[in-house]
Amino acid sequence: MAGHSKWANIKRQKAVVDAKRGNTFTQLSRAIIVAARSGVPDPAGNFQLRTAIDKAKAAGIPNDNIERAIAKGAGTLGGDHTSLEAIRYEGYGPGGVAILIEALTDNRNRTAADLRVAFSKNGGNLGETGCVSWMFAQKGVCVVSVVVDEEKLLEASLEGDAESYEMTEEETAEVFTEIGNLESLSKILKNKGFKVTDAEFRWIPGNQVEVTEADQARSLFKLIDTLEGLDDVQNVTSNFEMADHLMALINV
Repeated sequence: MAGHSKWANIKRQKAVVDAKRGNTFTQLSRAIIVAARSGVPDPAGNFQLRTAIDKAKAAGIPNDNIERAIAKGAGTLGGDHTSLEAIRYEGYGPGGVAILIEALTDNRNRTAADLRVAFSKNGGNLGETGCVSWMFAQKGVCVVSVVVDEEKLLEASLEGDAESYEMTEEETAEVFTEIGNLESLSKILKNKGFKVTDAEFRWIPGNQVEVTEADQARSLFKLIDTLEGLDDVQNVTSNFEMADHLMALINV
C-alpha cells in the first residue's frame, strides 16, 4: 500500500491549496448533501455526515454554507429540487494505469462527456463499468497524527479490529479496516488518546502499475488534476506506483 498511501498524503496537501478553488467548496458541499440525504440529517447520529462536515470545516467552508447543504440534503430548503446521484466511473490513464472516479451529479450525460474529454486530452480513455473496479477493494481508513509510540498504536488498532496500519510519514499513520467498522475504530483510537485527523472510505488497489518515465508521470498527474477539477467529481483513485523523484514532479 506504500505507493497508494504516498499519493493519499499528497492529495491531502493539495486539498489545502485547492480549498481556495470554488470547485472544492462545491464537492465538499455535495458530500454533505448526500450524507444528510442517506441518513439522519443530524451529525450526532450520522457518521458519514459528521465526517463530511469536518472536512468542509477544515477546508474553510463557512458554517452558513454547511447548514444550507444539510438542509438541502434533508429536503427542508425551500425551492431546491436538485437531485444528486452517486455514480462510479472507470478508465485507464497513461501507461495502462487504472483510474476509479466517484462522482455526484444531477446530469449523467454531462458528467460522462466531461470525463471523456478529460481522459482523451490527457492520454487516457474512459472505460466501461467494471473494467478496473475489480482491481480495488473499498476500506475504511483512519489517519492518525502525532504517533510517538507505535506499540500503543498497534494495541489500539488490534482492539479496534483494524486489519493493518502503516506509518506513512514521520509520526503519521494510516489504520485500515472494513468499511462497516470505520466509526468504531475511529472512536477507539480517539479514546486511546490518538489524534484522528481524518476518517474516510478509500479504494485500495490490489495490484500496482509502475510508472517509470517522467513524461508519463506528468501526463498522469495532469489527467488526475483535470479530473479532480471537475465539479461533479468527488474522488479519484489510481493504482500507479512510482519513485519519489517522479512523485516530486507534481505541483503541490
